[in-house]
Order: sequence, then C-alpha cells, then structure tokens
Amino acid sequence: MSDARISGTTAEVAAALAAAPRWRAAEIAFWVLTVAALFALPRHQLIGNEIAILALFALSLDLILGYAGVVSLGHAAFFGLGAYVAGLLAKAGYGDPLFGLVVAALAATSVGFATSFLVLRGADLTRLMVTLGVALLLGEIANRAAWLTGGADGLQGIAMKPIFGIFDFDMRGHTAFSYSLAVLFLLFVVARRLVHSPFGWSLRAIRDNPLRAAAIGVPVGPRLRAVYTLSAAYAGVAGALLAQTTQFVSLDVFAFDRSADVLLVLVIGGAGYLYGGLIGALLFKLAQDVLSGLTPQYWHFWVGLLLVVLVLVGRERIARGAKSVLKGLTRRSRGPAVAPKSEGA
Repeated sequence: MSDARISGTTAEVAAALAAAPRWRAAEIAFWVLTVAALFALPRHQLIGNEIAILALFALSLDLILGYAGVVSLGHAAFFGLGAYVAGLLAKAGYGDPLFGLVVAALAATSVGFATSFLVLRGADLTRLMVTLGVALLLGEIANRAAWLTGGADGLQGIAMKPIFGIFDFDMRGHTAFSYSLAVLFLLFVVARRLVHSPFGWSLRAIRDNPLRAAAIGVPVGPRLRAVYTLSAAYAGVAGALLAQTTQFVSLDVFAFDRSADVLLVLVIGGAGYLYGGLIGALLFKLAQDVLSGLTPQYWHFWVGLLLVVLVLVGRERIARGAKSVLKGLTRRSRGPAVAPKSEGA
C-alpha cells in the first residue's frame, strides 16, 4: 500500500473520529421532546420519573454490556446499594438530595471496584453467576440487618430536603421528574463523551476481540475494571434517585427481577449506542403501564410475547417496516400526484 493511500485512509479515520462526538439533529430533538414532556404531560410526571430512573439504570448496564461486552445478571446490587445508602442518609438527618447522590455514587463505586477483580476473572457464564451472587449477598445482608434497613418491612421515615433549598418534592412528581431527568442528562453527556473518547474505542476493541486488543497494547484488565466501576457508580445514582423521589426503599431493589428487567430494556432498545437504554426504558414502562391496566395478572405474558417477536423478526426489520408505513401515510396525506401537462395539450 502506497504512502499516499495510507495517509488518505488515516485522514478519513481521523475525520470520522472527530465527527463522532458531535451532536446530531435527531439527538437534540430527542432531548427537546423529553424536556417538553415535563410541561406537556402534567398528569404523567410520576411515570416519567420512573422512566428516567430506569433509563439511567439501563445506561449503566449498557456501558459494560454494550461497549465492553461484560454480561451481568446482578446489576441490581449497585442499584440497591445506592438506594439504601441514600435512604439511610436521609433518615439520619442528611436529607440533602445532591449530597445523597454523591455518597451513594461513592459507595457503589467502592463496591464495584472491589468486586470487579472477582467478576472479570472468568468467562461470560462465570460472570453471570458471580454478579448474581453479589446481588443475592447484598440483598441477604439488607434482609438480616433489619435493625438498620427495616428488613422485609422496608426502610421508612425517609425525609428529603428541598433541592438547592428551594424545590420541594411534591405529590404530583413534577420536582422528582425534573430532578431525575436533569441527573440523567448530565450523566448521559458524561457517558457520551466517554464512549467517543480513545478509552471508549478501546472498550469496543476489547468487546470485539480481547486477545487482539491485548496484542496491540490495550490494557484489557484495567480498562474493564474502570468501566465496570463507572457502571456501578451510575447504577448507584439511579438507586439513590429512586429512594429520594419515592422516599421508601424495600428489599425489592436487590431482586433478580430488577436485574432481568434492565436486561430486557436493553434487548428492546438495543445495546451499544447509549440511546438504546433510554428508548427501551420508555417502551418498557409504557408497555407495563398499559398492559397492567388491561390485564393486571398477565401483563408479563404480553411483554414476553413482545420480546419473542422482537427476537424472531429483528429490530432492523421492524424499523424498516415502520419507515415504509410512515412513507405510505405521508404519500396518502399529500394526495395523488398530478401529472404535468404536455406542451401540445
């Protein structure tokens, strides 16, 4: 290969890497519509808060699953830890929301870093079992320490102070939704910057072929531990948001169902491009809200059926079908095309 061709290819790669972090119009529109939901849907603020928290939780898992290829069946361990830390701080009189977020993130970061050496040693099946074991262990500790956590009765008596000393948490959930959405956006910006950095591209290389990544000099172990620790911090913040906005924490935050649900969210929305967790959280929560209203006892069946259809048909085919339907509707709305008259007519 000639030097001119090599330099041209290098320039193309450099231009592509430089353009990747730029915000696209579709991304800006997504966040504008999200903020508009704060004011356009005043009666749905509570479910909006749940969607924002679940989206942040899914974002934390996407960092390790979608970009590093690390599977986890116990990501609720860090979510639950953050929830209990924030709840216990508020119950002890330290009810400032931002202080609780920071302490919960630090606690989840510490546990994530400590367990990363154990989780990342084995292959995928080993990691699944170890992450599940960590979640079960923390859940049992919370259950046994009923004098501190409330045990099966849950952690009650959580009293949160106003955000910045101004914004009180209201019953309609407007402050909670605004608060969770702001935290989600800020952490999303950090994650977006991270995945488009050289660190993020090295994670993709490790995900695709860890042996080749190690051969070209990428420190596989330290990079995986770093992103696993960051993912734990994000999950801890999501759990803290749940505790602060609902002012109640139960053992359910460590449950296997919560880890399974966030995996399902990524399956629905797609892993490896950050917005998959956000879109998946929106679709999952809306489906849960609608289907549980129609069939309260069997809504899991319909969500499972949706997952089966998604896997069998494929997300790409569904997207192409939706685009073709939208094009057809657009053509009908415009009406039949009028053929131009010939000059001789």
